Amino acid sequence: SYRLDRVKTFFNPTIDPQGSSYHIRQVLLALGSGGMTGVGIGRSRQKYEYLPEATTDSIFAVAGEELGFIGAGLLILAFLYLLSLIFQLATHTHDSYSKVLVAGVGAWFSLQFILNLAAMVALTPLTGVPLPLVSYGGSALVTMLAGIGIVLAVARTEKL
Repeated sequence: SYRLDRVKTFFNPTIDPQGSSYHIRQVLLALGSGGMTGVGIGRSRQKYEYLPEATTDSIFAVAGEELGFIGAGLLILAFLYLLSLIFQLATHTHDSYSKVLVAGVGAWFSLQFILNLAAMVALTPLTGVPLPLVSYGGSALVTMLAGIGIVLAVARTEKL
């Protein structure tokens, strides 16, 4: 079955290079191709022909190829900074409902961020979880922007 193949591929990525392990092999190849400084913005080779879901699930691999280790690290730092601001707002909010609401949005973003990155470096099986605010996709982007809107609404009404 499809699920069993994904689990087998997770434990042995070389099991079927043209079948079930094709996606993760191309993701790792894209990340490795970027080197330290990347191949340049818009110059990724993997996203055009080889990498499935290059604009959605595997966008971090494309960023790693185009921006390199340094650019991917900066992208991770930007996310960590955003998450720290969200959780800082949650801890300093006086209203308990707003506190839980903002912390929930922060936890949601954190979980999606961690799951996507872990899948891209083969620490977890590929799950199809988009990278928050980066992956292309209508419903994922709309819900993420709604979450950001909630956080901004709480920040605007809160006297910190």
